[in-house]
Amino acid sequence: MTSFLIPALLLLILVLVLLLRPFFFPAKESATSRRQMNAAIYREELDKLEADRLSGAVDAANYEQAHAEMRQRLFQDTDEADDLAVLGSPKKTIIGICIFVVLLSAGFYFFLGDAPRIAEKNAERPMTQESVEKMVAEFAAKMEKEPNNLQGWAMLARSYRILGRNAEAEKAYARAGSFVDADPQLLADYADVLAENANGNFAGKPLQLINKALALDPNNLLALWLSGTAAFNAQNYKAAVQSWEKLAKQLPPDTDEARAISASIAEARSKGGLAPASAPVISDKGVSGQIDIAPDLKSNIKAGDVLMVIARKPGERMPVAVLKTPVTAFPISFVLNDALAMSPNALISQLPEVSVEVRISKTGMAMPESGDLISTPQTIKVGTTNTCLKIDQVRP
Repeated sequence: MTSFLIPALLLLILVLVLLLRPFFFPAKESATSRRQMNAAIYREELDKLEADRLSGAVDAANYEQAHAEMRQRLFQDTDEADDLAVLGSPKKTIIGICIFVVLLSAGFYFFLGDAPRIAEKNAERPMTQESVEKMVAEFAAKMEKEPNNLQGWAMLARSYRILGRNAEAEKAYARAGSFVDADPQLLADYADVLAENANGNFAGKPLQLINKALALDPNNLLALWLSGTAAFNAQNYKAAVQSWEKLAKQLPPDTDEARAISASIAEARSKGGLAPASAPVISDKGVSGQIDIAPDLKSNIKAGDVLMVIARKPGERMPVAVLKTPVTAFPISFVLNDALAMSPNALISQLPEVSVEVRISKTGMAMPESGDLISTPQTIKVGTTNTCLKIDQVRP
């Protein structure tokens, strides 16, 4: 956008200079006005008439008549305003021309141009590998001048990590010092870099960093994966399974990541001679009750709307159980139990209480949408059978 506006501004200034040049550089000699020119012509005619009278070519009566006509015409022609006065004040003229040209240019630009599209095109321009490398190199040069900027060194290390330059990433992490020590994610990243640079060997500092990260955050995904990998490489398959199972509980089911972890757990169990994981026992323990709706919202319900009853562990976003059913006549009975679990590793029967809410969706999508009819979430003890939920709000 700037690359367009600067040349446009310079071109506008050039046009104004050319237009206003006569006002900035006026003629050194004053121009002859129309009044002065007319007076000179009639003076010459009067002189000729006087010469004709003296030579006898014109008698006295004709002379007086012609002289009177010429005076009258001279008076009429020189009575008009002088051309030089029409210009008025040069300062006002300059200001007027500038405003006119600027407004005209802006009008054409916004009417025919497309400033937002120019900005969008520049924003959509893809970043090339060369440009990214250049940005990282410039950032590295800046950090050399700021050796005490620990956060900056950590950022540079992660940039090198993304580019696959693990040797430089290791050096940058080392210079980040104490800033890394308080961040479990940075500790896990640092450990991963060290292990890769050591051909997959986690002995020594990499394992120390992993344990430190898990002490700060026992559920850190990367640290759990690296901990299980380190144990697997050391043939401590039981510890590998424990780390990876803890990781698996945090992953959404039926995803590539969850399937990969399950395969790794199965391999560790096989190599370690461990018994296969027993299938969780499905329990009928859960939450049940009835759902009603506020009278003023009944008219919002249309054919095909989907009723969803969602149970979550209090304070978490991932549901533990979801019931989906077409909307029928209210009140509607519902039951949430392990048969509706989102993951076999997170069952509603294993929780002391859950947060339950109701939503009526036009599309049945998992993500809430504007216009959905909703209830206020209620924290309910698992095992309750007489829960009453009321739909009384419209999602903005």
